[in-house]
Amino acid sequence: MDTTDSNIVFDSAGVCDHCNTFYTKIEPFWHTDERGKAKLEELVKKIKDEGKGKDFDCLMGMSGGIDSSYLLHVMTKEFGLRPLVFHVDAGWNSQVAVNNIERLVDGLGLDLYTEVINWEEMKELQLAFFKSGVPHIDVPQDHAFFATMYKFASKHKIKYILTGGNYSTECVRNPLEWMYYQSDSIQLRDIFKKHGKGKLESYPVTNILWHKVYLPYFKEIKLFRPLDFVPYQKELAMQFLVDTYGYQKYPQKHFESRFTRFYEGFWLPQRFGYDTRKVQYSSLILTGQMTREEALEKLKIPAYTDDQVKEDFEFISNKLGITTDELWSYFHAPKKTYKDYKSQESIYNLGASVMRFLGLEKGGKR
Repeated sequence: MDTTDSNIVFDSAGVCDHCNTFYTKIEPFWHTDERGKAKLEELVKKIKDEGKGKDFDCLMGMSGGIDSSYLLHVMTKEFGLRPLVFHVDAGWNSQVAVNNIERLVDGLGLDLYTEVINWEEMKELQLAFFKSGVPHIDVPQDHAFFATMYKFASKHKIKYILTGGNYSTECVRNPLEWMYYQSDSIQLRDIFKKHGKGKLESYPVTNILWHKVYLPYFKEIKLFRPLDFVPYQKELAMQFLVDTYGYQKYPQKHFESRFTRFYEGFWLPQRFGYDTRKVQYSSLILTGQMTREEALEKLKIPAYTDDQVKEDFEFISNKLGITTDELWSYFHAPKKTYKDYKSQESIYNLGASVMRFLGLEKGGKR
């Protein structure tokens, strides 16, 4: 991590706050040995007991990426859970992701439920974020993912949601100015109101109080990250999935989505100077899966070739129903931040203070 995170702080020894947060707030309390396994087994027993007589005992989100794919294997094969595999199709799935989901689901003999987001509304919301000038143009996709999953769990009275979020590959957070909270419905609606067309009638919109307070404390729907309790080495896990299920690798984390690949591989680094590989590699360095020297060498190579840029500009433009010239015009437009629009930042700040006090902060995407 470097000063492309404008809020980064270095101590007298030259160590940044991202590393110090890991050393003091995460590493001492993160156990993937017998202690972690015991806690996970306790949770699994509770899930199984409450799932007796039901078709499935939990909901497990599946994007086709390495984290959710490995989670599915571990919790099914090693811990014996019977999840309903839940996928949200927001219109940007790569064919590789579709193939990976099918291979895992078929290989494990599980049921897959796919929620398809209304493309016309998704398209207009995505265009609104391009026009807004903010960096976090992946929000329409991310917001749809977790809002839909929470609403499904609430409707069908499913108490346990398992996700692939983890410390092993996500112990360093994306800076807020790079990726603002995808769950901020106030900002999402404000950007759509200012730059969108039509209405969001079926697009799933949630709010922080509903999924952070009402669902867990009143409906008793809880979200868990089992990979935090078991050994998880990214490259070893990926090769295991390749050998066992015919899983296809991605060149970078989050590249299972055509849009996220374009956004993190080109749009963010070239328009704003934010390279998310710095966050991803920093996490791998801190957890002993990569050296700093290896990371610096990898960062010298652009995440995208010129041919890939041209191909994806045409693909995304065509899918959104605009010309490549119009998409380039958004690339060259004045830059904005999340502070230029209405938001729930004060609520998040309060919640973060409480989480820090309780020692419950999580890494990864916001």
